[in-house]
Amino acid sequence: MGLFSSPTPYHGQVYSDLRKQAQTSGHPFIDTDFPPDDKSLFYTKGKLAGVEWKRPKDICENPKLFVEGTSSGDVSQGQLGNCWFVAAASCLANEKAIWQKVIPNHKDQEWDDQHPEKYGGIFHFQFWRYGEWIDVVIDDFLPTIGGQLCFVHSTSKNEFWSALLEKAYAKLFGCYEALDGGSLEEALTDFTGGIAEDINIKEGQYATDTVKQMELWDMAYKEIQRRSLMAAAIPAQSADEMEAKTDTGLVKGHAYGITAVKKVPLEGTGLFNFFKKDKIKMVRLRNPWGGVEWTGAFSDGSPEWEKIGKGDREKLGLTFEDDGEFWMTFDDFCTYFTNMAICRVVNTSFFSLHKAWWEAKFHGAWKNPMRAGGCLNNKDTFLRNPQYVFKITDEEDEVMISLMQKSGRGDGDPDKLTVGFSIMKVEENRRYRVHRPQEIVKSSAFRNSRSIFLRHTLKKGRYVLLPCTFEPGKEGQFLLRMYTSSDNDASGLVHDHPVPGFYTPCFMWTPPQIVTRTVVKQANGLENLDRSTGGGADPYCIISCEGEKVTTPVQKDTLNPGWDTAAIFYRKKPLTKPVKVQIWNSNNIRDEFMGQAIFVATEPCESKILEVDLYGRKNEKATKKPGKLIVEMTICKEVDAL
Repeated sequence: MGLFSSPTPYHGQVYSDLRKQAQTSGHPFIDTDFPPDDKSLFYTKGKLAGVEWKRPKDICENPKLFVEGTSSGDVSQGQLGNCWFVAAASCLANEKAIWQKVIPNHKDQEWDDQHPEKYGGIFHFQFWRYGEWIDVVIDDFLPTIGGQLCFVHSTSKNEFWSALLEKAYAKLFGCYEALDGGSLEEALTDFTGGIAEDINIKEGQYATDTVKQMELWDMAYKEIQRRSLMAAAIPAQSADEMEAKTDTGLVKGHAYGITAVKKVPLEGTGLFNFFKKDKIKMVRLRNPWGGVEWTGAFSDGSPEWEKIGKGDREKLGLTFEDDGEFWMTFDDFCTYFTNMAICRVVNTSFFSLHKAWWEAKFHGAWKNPMRAGGCLNNKDTFLRNPQYVFKITDEEDEVMISLMQKSGRGDGDPDKLTVGFSIMKVEENRRYRVHRPQEIVKSSAFRNSRSIFLRHTLKKGRYVLLPCTFEPGKEGQFLLRMYTSSDNDASGLVHDHPVPGFYTPCFMWTPPQIVTRTVVKQANGLENLDRSTGGGADPYCIISCEGEKVTTPVQKDTLNPGWDTAAIFYRKKPLTKPVKVQIWNSNNIRDEFMGQAIFVATEPCESKILEVDLYGRKNEKATKKPGKLIVEMTICKEVDAL
């Protein structure tokens, strides 16, 4: 489901019905599903003393959901270690289309001074969970100590959207303590339904590799234009490092929201520079705690700002307030931050001005004994995992894949597994499960995290993706999402071999007798059919058997083409229906036949290399044609062998 899909009421609580009941009764709503008591705060009692639950009207005068709209400054962290959530909420505040989905009907939910009878003490928020939007209803009781909010709060004392959002998110996971420590990518995904990518800036050496730094800049600049949410962090390596301040004013263990990515003109001297200014790459970030800011180049009030013209400073909305928001050069960003997260709200509408993607989405499970085989290290069981086939139709395509395991954050929820996936190049007509390992073109990282993301360029062809746990025998559920530039025709591979159709009577069904895998490797010395241009030919192959065929790519201007294209055939009549390979010359008007080879063998063989002559067709079947064809043939009598 996309950003604008209809939500499902959480625990069956329908906001409109509950609000109407509260308004009619004259008694503000009390959420018995997430009551204002200790069990909604922590798993165990007594972790925070002196907590009182109060409604906003008892905390301040004139409470509001919003004060002058939303901004990243509306979200400040409290006494909970959830800076990952706070940073994501700061990003959310800057994107109107997204926060209006998370905070639906915000005008109707607002306190109405003219009509106080509308107040029902009830609010609702929407979060994306495993492929669907969930509508979470809460009352407006908030935990306080000494009359002040304990946790997330706004800089405006009477603004409550961020505190109520945090409460709804805590309810989704069981209690506030469930939000103590987490992944920035998780919150960004839950706010958007997007796919989050974690980039390790330090390990990737983006600070010293200028080419990689430029690629990262181009990606960040492009994604901010596409309204992607981004953040950065310096993870703490120990408990002692949590909240530790670096020499440059950055805080370890905090997630900073990236709120702008800009090329800023530098002031120069001389007539030439007046017309053509150099530009410096810069990013704007916000510390969710506020106050503590970057102290390096282009920090608040630093002399480097004198290099930026007054008009450009005004365009940036530059202020030197102690508000936690600051600018830094992208080079410094790559030097001092170690991790970056990008959450893409993937556009699947082809009526949009932005790039549109084809989406494939699957809910699956690792389940013993035949669908929990572990990673590639487990050679004997690896293929006993869920399998999903897809195709790349462009010459090459940058594919985005997200594997999300369905695990919670609460005490009773299953622990996260170490998970990842591998992508295997397969035959062009593969429709049944793979039983023998083939070429692995890419594997993701394996991590003990909710989501695993991979962005990788694949060449034209057919592939099988295997999501897996690192260790075999581990059970769990997952959501797999895949995005390509063109239709990927993705589907789950369920059957091991051909089976009769639903409407096919058993007495009319003939099971396959053997399975044959044919790889057309290359041809040599083909006939020159393009003498006028001296180009030779543009040959391609058609591999066919029992009514099924696979066509190889066209190889331009060559008499010695290489294809390395594989096809698999489950053969019902191997004695009378051989495998046939025809070579054709591609032309604009009419393709020309160049020769064929017919393979009648039915005896089992393993990766047998055959170099054969080419012959004519129809009335010229006995006529030899120029050239040789080289194929690799595997034949098995057990149809589940390949």
